[in-house]
Amino acid sequence: MSSSDTEKQNPETQDVEQVESEVEQVEQVETETVAENPEQDLQLERIAELELALQQAEQAREDANDRAVRAVAEMENVRRRAAADVEKAHKFALEKFAGELLTSVDNLERALEIAGQNETLDANFLEGIELTHKTLLSTLNKFAVEAVGEVGEPFNPELHQAMSMQANPELENNTIMAVMQKGYTLSGRLLRPAMVMVVKN
Repeated sequence: MSSSDTEKQNPETQDVEQVESEVEQVEQVETETVAENPEQDLQLERIAELELALQQAEQAREDANDRAVRAVAEMENVRRRAAADVEKAHKFALEKFAGELLTSVDNLERALEIAGQNETLDANFLEGIELTHKTLLSTLNKFAVEAVGEVGEPFNPELHQAMSMQANPELENNTIMAVMQKGYTLSGRLLRPAMVMVVKN
């Protein structure tokens, strides 16, 4: 082959060499990319671990909040139960005390009834009984003790105890005709029922 032919082939040879060079560069880039993949995999794994840790931390926070809310609610329930127990204890103690005082009220009322029938009784003595009776009732009223059972009231089995029944055309049926013993309530709760005679026409 002549030198002129060799010179003619040089451009082609140069093109081939250029292509081979580009291929080598591409392969080198691919090799570097493949070499970088393990590091990327580690980064992805680390990200996944952090995301899992974040989810676990959020779940732990929610659990802690739930426990705190339940603890506060339980403390409030305990406080309410304790307050209710104290209130019940006070009411029970007052109920027992008031119940004992009712006997004194009954005795004073019987004394007033008898004294009213005795014209020779000293007026000052009668006034003293009336004042004592009035003061005792006023004291009971201050502690929410109130009398129940008045003539003419409708009979209420929750407040009254019927001792007998009798016809009376002047009063409506099923009303109180007479009161043998007054009843009392404490803060709306029955302390003692009134013993009454009920109209039955």
